[in-house]
Amino acid sequence: RLPEGDPESGGDSEDEGDSDSSGDGEDEEKENEAEIQRLEEQLSINAFDYNCHLDLIKLLRQEGELVKLRRARQKMSELFPLTEEIWLDWLKDEIKMASESSEREKVYELFERAVKDYICPEIWLEYAQYSIGGIGQEGGIDRVRSIFERALTAVGLHVTKGTALWEAYREFENAILETAQPAPGSVPSPEQQQMLCSQLEKIHTLFRRQLGIPLLDMEASYAEYEEWSEEPIPETIIKNYKKALQQLEKCKPYEEALLGAETPKLAEYQAYIDFEMKAGDPARIQLIYERALAENCLVPDLWARYNQYLDRQLKVKELVLSAHDRAVRNCPWTVGLWIRYLLAMERHRIDHGIISEMFEKALNAGFIQATDYVEIWQAYLDYLRRRVDFTQDSSKELEELRSAFARAVEYLKQEVEERFSESGDPSCTIMQNWARVEARLCNNMQKARELWDNIMTKGNAKYANMWLEYYNLERAHGDTQHCRKALHRAVQCTSDYPEHVCEVLLTLERIEGTLEDWDAAVQKTENRLARVNEQRAKAAEKEAALAKQEEEKAEQRKQARAEKKASKKAKKTRIGDKRKADDDDEGEWGQEEEAEQPSKKHKGDGDGIHLEEDMEVETGLFGRSGPEKPDRPGNQKEKASTSRKDIPKVLHDSSKDNVTVFVSNLSYTMADPEVKLKELFESCGEVAEIRPVFSNKGTFRGYCYVEFKEEKSALQALGLDRKVVEGRPMFVSPCVDKNKNPDFKVFRYSTTLEKHKLFISGLPFSCTKEELEDVCKAHGNVKDIRLVTNRAGKPKGLAYVEYENEAQASQAVLKMDGLTVKEHVIKVAISNPPLRKLPDKPEAGRASQFAVPRQVYGARGKGRTQLSMMPRALQRQSNPVAKAENGMVQNSPATSSEPPEEPKKMSNADFAKMLLKK
Repeated sequence: RLPEGDPESGGDSEDEGDSDSSGDGEDEEKENEAEIQRLEEQLSINAFDYNCHLDLIKLLRQEGELVKLRRARQKMSELFPLTEEIWLDWLKDEIKMASESSEREKVYELFERAVKDYICPEIWLEYAQYSIGGIGQEGGIDRVRSIFERALTAVGLHVTKGTALWEAYREFENAILETAQPAPGSVPSPEQQQMLCSQLEKIHTLFRRQLGIPLLDMEASYAEYEEWSEEPIPETIIKNYKKALQQLEKCKPYEEALLGAETPKLAEYQAYIDFEMKAGDPARIQLIYERALAENCLVPDLWARYNQYLDRQLKVKELVLSAHDRAVRNCPWTVGLWIRYLLAMERHRIDHGIISEMFEKALNAGFIQATDYVEIWQAYLDYLRRRVDFTQDSSKELEELRSAFARAVEYLKQEVEERFSESGDPSCTIMQNWARVEARLCNNMQKARELWDNIMTKGNAKYANMWLEYYNLERAHGDTQHCRKALHRAVQCTSDYPEHVCEVLLTLERIEGTLEDWDAAVQKTENRLARVNEQRAKAAEKEAALAKQEEEKAEQRKQARAEKKASKKAKKTRIGDKRKADDDDEGEWGQEEEAEQPSKKHKGDGDGIHLEEDMEVETGLFGRSGPEKPDRPGNQKEKASTSRKDIPKVLHDSSKDNVTVFVSNLSYTMADPEVKLKELFESCGEVAEIRPVFSNKGTFRGYCYVEFKEEKSALQALGLDRKVVEGRPMFVSPCVDKNKNPDFKVFRYSTTLEKHKLFISGLPFSCTKEELEDVCKAHGNVKDIRLVTNRAGKPKGLAYVEYENEAQASQAVLKMDGLTVKEHVIKVAISNPPLRKLPDKPEAGRASQFAVPRQVYGARGKGRTQLSMMPRALQRQSNPVAKAENGMVQNSPATSSEPPEEPKKMSNADFAKMLLKK
């Protein structure tokens, strides 16, 4: 080894370091190239992958691949409106490379595209400042002024950011004024003097225009004007300035609300819009809409309201069509925006070819419902119908309309039905409209009849309203013979309201028919109604028989329960008497042992011998009175002389429902539940009492009552529902008497369609809430994520993700469905839980009227690993001889609406007789 400090040693070391650094750089470069290639392939498969576009642009910019970067940005801008940040990065990169005048023109074109996506003050300011660099070119000054004026028109009214543009414009004009000043000591010529006066007037005008607009820090602008101006400020300008100040004070609360609010600020923007709408200044209304859309570009309702305002109030062609175009580019999955765009294009007389192209784009937009395609087709067909001159027997426009109708029917049958498993048009509304056009406008009843015949073969012949729709068309544009034929078929086929079509047929024959026609109609309707009434009578008899069977079964179950209860009580008493006879010295211990001894045990649960007590304990969720929890075994020694029937059985006072919550699904092994739960619930308010429920052996049964001093504390405690306690989700629900409130539902989540919420299935069990949020937040603002677990807290591979609005959820469905998460392919859909079909009479044993309703188990039922809270004695078949027709046992004992009668008390002699018989 060479000594330190030797020149050779230093040289070798430096070479080695350069080699390592070069090797690392090459490896990183190869990795980036591979990633770029992967992203490009991904985009070739799915060009609408927004995040993939972003990743590719970021990587290409990092690598300095300017040609590829420009191409990638171009492709993304064709598909999506770009955000302010993306545009500014792109513009800055192009500005660095633009040196010649021809290249500057391309940058100008890029700026023009950028200002059309969203109204952004920063982009306009960058545009104006860049244009100052071309001031030396021919017409350069006029071009700069033109850009500044357009910028002021677009964002000059922006309360918080408009001042910067006004100041930049004044600085530019001041710079022009400086160059126009004559040399020191020289006398300006008349032309120079005129130019100086003109330039000074331009600056005066800018000051005065700005001071008439409510902008932040306008006091400083006023002071600057006073200092700059050599003349006193005119009274009219001062008056306008004070008026603007007053208006600024009115705007300040809304601006402050926006400043303090969190994204998306929709409520704050809507309040601001309502305020400006009352003021009625179109320019200010347009600006506040544009500000709201810049931050909420994926909210279809906001675009719809803005476009409606432009269509009805401003009606400026370029402005209206630009807004509609941006709306569908931001929210292509919203059919209503496409329909409004087509109407706006027709309203402003856009060329037919362009409208047709826009319709084809709409078909490829990826709507999320089959009915959306029906709506867009209907809107386009309406447009084509309005183009036709029906005074001519034949025309190019009419043939195009018929061709479009035929294509629409085929498209719904093939494309839409294949994707959604339904056409979205079960009533064939498009074919009905086609038939109306043929009958009313083209006088072609033969074609209309063919269409209606096709409609009826698609499962609509059983509906009276469909036959009457055809009859009305035939009545208006056809003849009596076909009307009669249609009604005869309707009488035969209709199954929902046959009386209605029978009445219409008789009315027709009463007005226009012969005696033979009348007789035939009467006979046909009478026969049909007789068959209908016969079918209805059979159905009613069948329903009554089923109801009677249910009543008999309920009576049998009631009797079986009474007998079983009597036998258990007799057995318990017999065991107690025997123990007393065998060992009188045990005394108190015998009673205690009797109280503790179960006949059957649940796994990990309490005993099931004291049926009545167990059932009454579970009624507490609904505010019924039940027995108080039995004393622990240690304490029973002190109360052994007291029989169990003397223990007070008031566990919950229903009058305190409003200050009490019912807590369940707790761990059976929880030590000192009173202490543990008190610590947990004290954060909600002062706790009056915690009453855990114990089994006869003194083991905790996993649920309790928490009573507060104040009602607001109980309401706040409901927020702890599903909180994980000792590894299990704790259920917290209000105490409500189901007899008084039969419609009360414990399940706190919606069971209906929620368009802003997603249902995700197929997740790996190891997926955490944070990991799922990382995946979902790329497609919008995630408000909440709920991982579905069973009652033991174990994941089920399901989740609900709530977004800020419907638009973000729709976008997430398109991009996440079929995504791979930890080698699991997930399925993503809009949350729409299937409807549950609950029986009219519960069939879950006597405990069902007291047990927690099924909704508390979640949308997909009770967790498989959760032990049943019902004693086994109730789960066993109480009527083993009852058989179904196929020989299988029919079902478990069902509940009765009435509690079983208390068996007659038996004396010791009665027990002895019973034992001797056995």
